[in-house]
Amino acid sequence: MTGMPCIKGTRVTVANVVRQIAAGRAPEEICRNYPYLTLESIRAVLEFAADISAAETYELLAS
Repeated sequence: MTGMPCIKGTRVTVANVVRQIAAGRAPEEICRNYPYLTLESIRAVLEFAADISAAETYELLAS
């Protein structure tokens, strides 16, 4: 995945999951669409994203 962070053992990127959650999809729905993911892996994605975002300051722009 060209160096993008992925969920271990899958080709599902952290960005993919975060974008789906931002779009309003529930973790359970994401797991139904990707049956090889677990709620634990979704929580790990969110924790990873929080850790990454805490490392730097970003200006957020509304789209």
